[in-house]
Amino acid sequence: MDLNLESPVRFIPHVGPVMATRVERLGIYTVEDLLYHIPFRYDDFSLVSPINRVQPGETVTVTGVVESMKAFYTKTGKKVQEARVSDQTGRLTVVWFNQPYLIKVIHEGDTIHLSGNIAWFGSKLVMMSPQYEIISAQGGESLHTGRLVPVYPETEGVSSKWLRSRIAFLLTGFIAQLQDYLPPQVIKKQGLMELQTALSAVHFPKTLSEASMGKRRLAFDELLLLQLRSLEQKRMRENTEHSYQLTTPKERIKTFLNTLPFTLTGDQTKSINEILSDLARSIPANRLLEGDVGSGKTVVAAVAMYTAYSGGYQSILMAPTQILAEQHFETIQKLLTPLNVPVDLMTGNKKTITKSRKSASIIVGTHALLSDAISYKKLALVVVDEQHRFGVEQRAKLMEKNPDGMTPHLLTMTATPIPRTLAKTVFGSLDLSVLGEMPKGRQKIKTWVIPEEKRKNAYTWIKKQINETGAQVFIICPLIDESEALSEVKAVKEEYKKLQKEFTGLSIGLLHGKLKPNEKTNVIADFRAKKYSILVATPVVEVGIDIPNAAIMLIEGADRFGLGQLHQLRGRVGRGSLQSYCFLFTQADDEKTTTRLKALETLHDGPALAEVDLKLRGPGEIFGTRQHGVPNLKIAAFTDISTINNTHNAALELMNDTNGLNAFPLLREKLERSKIQEDLRQD
Repeated sequence: MDLNLESPVRFIPHVGPVMATRVERLGIYTVEDLLYHIPFRYDDFSLVSPINRVQPGETVTVTGVVESMKAFYTKTGKKVQEARVSDQTGRLTVVWFNQPYLIKVIHEGDTIHLSGNIAWFGSKLVMMSPQYEIISAQGGESLHTGRLVPVYPETEGVSSKWLRSRIAFLLTGFIAQLQDYLPPQVIKKQGLMELQTALSAVHFPKTLSEASMGKRRLAFDELLLLQLRSLEQKRMRENTEHSYQLTTPKERIKTFLNTLPFTLTGDQTKSINEILSDLARSIPANRLLEGDVGSGKTVVAAVAMYTAYSGGYQSILMAPTQILAEQHFETIQKLLTPLNVPVDLMTGNKKTITKSRKSASIIVGTHALLSDAISYKKLALVVVDEQHRFGVEQRAKLMEKNPDGMTPHLLTMTATPIPRTLAKTVFGSLDLSVLGEMPKGRQKIKTWVIPEEKRKNAYTWIKKQINETGAQVFIICPLIDESEALSEVKAVKEEYKKLQKEFTGLSIGLLHGKLKPNEKTNVIADFRAKKYSILVATPVVEVGIDIPNAAIMLIEGADRFGLGQLHQLRGRVGRGSLQSYCFLFTQADDEKTTTRLKALETLHDGPALAEVDLKLRGPGEIFGTRQHGVPNLKIAAFTDISTINNTHNAALELMNDTNGLNAFPLLREKLERSKIQEDLRQD
């Protein structure tokens, strides 16, 4: 069978179905996947030495003839394989541990390359557990010794040595078939390697600098294709979908804003203007409104929904939980009541759900709004809060609700801090508005990482605050029930019992995800009514719970949360007049964890914290790669701001060519193939 890039990996010589199944665990399904499975480091075996010159502590390569090969046990029971190898200058003992198969592989008389560390073994100077390459059996250029040797991500039954041999085969016999799909002007302008050269350089470089240049080219390609996909999605939407044009006289908007009991921030005003400009077009809006907890996203959404209402159209706001839906309903109803605008609530727990909502103009609800039993007359605007909590199919279902085929404008809101370096790539098909300013009166929350030995002092201080100021307290635990696997992590039910003893005389509530929706609602209502001084909860409070009197946030097992999530949890306090505090407890004592958590003591800006998390943990840890649609980059890094900016500019230039991407057929073909591959990976 002739190989091509799409050929299943099992058809590569010496792979077969068994190894193909194993390498699938590494995300390798095709010839192309294997070629793009790049090393994460290189062993430097380039120092070649005669045997009589080797020194303890060196990493060297020697070439010699095997004089003997045997196996034996040490006094402590270790199984050792030992070879004696000689060249013209001397002899060297070579030892491996627990690799009995070597006796059948390495034989007397073999000429062999050996690369490894020189050390003392008892009273002998030996080479310890080296990489080896039998010259008589191999021929050609060395792959595993005497050079910079690539080390790959591995899995059980798939070693770097095996990967090297199969990738070397492809680079020798197949790479000539690869056509460089990147336009020559882009390669020249960006100072990039040709594709074939880059692949060879990244797998088997002569220098680390050459490896770096090869990786730079492959990373550029990966980010460029990602950005081109985003831009194409946006352009396709603009060219094929149509929406209602929503315009409202400026005087009516001004009247609405004058009824507000507060002054908008500059960011709120800017975002409102951007959204109103979107709504006035016949092209359906697709805007992401990002803002920290308490930055005023709901007010901005209310202006957009009022605009739809004023034009005689319907709008809905969909939230991921009943608690959040009810809170949005209360907020929007309060904002629009002075203008006599009716607002309806629909959740799966409400008895008042009707078969049709054609008469309702503004509806706030949960996933119940997706029900096939619910129809709409002129749904012009869909607002989705915490958009990553809904799947793509669910959002698409809302888009199909109009009987006349018009696509509603879409405004998604999130308090999840999006690193600015991600905005151009992952969210490239969205227009982005950011609320970076906090409304007047919102104070900075004093935050400390608390060592375990100061826990008692912290509890004493909290009791004093409750008694003297009437402040209410959130105590967050990562788990609901005790877990053997995570025994060091405090579980909310167990902690609730302990805290009842610790805070004798104070009322304590319990909230977690396993409670029924009406039970959650009642707990929150009681906490808001000050029936509880302390609420012990799981991160279910991360989104949407607004308790103005809550002034202290204590988070157990803080190291188990991302900085963005900790920042959102922290945002549940500091919403009233009391000075507010956040205590972070962790039993992890490594420097990296402490440094990461201490970033919260000085940083109060969500996107800035997300950038820190991105560098330390990666996007999958922040967003949950599969659920959030954040691509899993194999080569590039979301922290590589320079390459992100360069690829963003290059993508815009290519898309703005007179004939668009059709002017670059090889790039167009590569882009289409990458879309198919991405879809297959998501299935």
